[in-house]
Amino acid sequence: MTVGQHSQWALVLRSYFLLDPCFSSFFLLFVFQWNNVTPPPPLSCSSDDEEVLFISSAVYGRGDNTTCSSGRSASELGNVNCSSEVTDKVAERCNGKSSCIVGGFNLMFGDPCVGTYKYLDVSYTCQSRCVTCEHDGQQLIIHGATYGRGDNTTCSSGRSASELGNVNCSSEVTDKVAERCNGKSSCIIEGFNLMFGDPCVGTYKYLDVSYTCICK
Repeated sequence: MTVGQHSQWALVLRSYFLLDPCFSSFFLLFVFQWNNVTPPPPLSCSSDDEEVLFISSAVYGRGDNTTCSSGRSASELGNVNCSSEVTDKVAERCNGKSSCIVGGFNLMFGDPCVGTYKYLDVSYTCQSRCVTCEHDGQQLIIHGATYGRGDNTTCSSGRSASELGNVNCSSEVTDKVAERCNGKSSCIIEGFNLMFGDPCVGTYKYLDVSYTCICK
């Protein structure tokens, strides 16, 4: 959602389905511009409190010369390298609510580029609420798992250069991890080489798993 400092209403762009860890989520991306004589449009999910906001990212500034540009001079739109990361501040105000209004941008975020006409660009998901009773828990769904090494920084502490040098070592092991973990509230995987084989002998490897938690 992109909100300008002043101007007219704009349009809804597009929507996507996404999965977030431990939630089943519906992602809505909106672009709005708003007139400073009326309140800014809220970030909002369904009105029945069955969905709540989760802020994925928020940036205040200007990244192009077309967004929120109506009626603005070239000097106000020329700086397209003006960006202030404000995710934490927007998340603090909005996460867990069914709707949220963010206003007073410069007061709340500071002014990252004086003289440039700025906007707030927010990506967020609407997550279904999950009420879980005591001892019921949530269950794992495995979406992806690889065993090997894709960089030289992950799990690198105390390891030699020769153990970290091969960063093109990858074995797809989603099915094996899913077979062991899907539907459980927790899952321990040990004995990687025994379970998955050794895709690159001599390289210090790690298991990288993407998963979500859903209500039972």
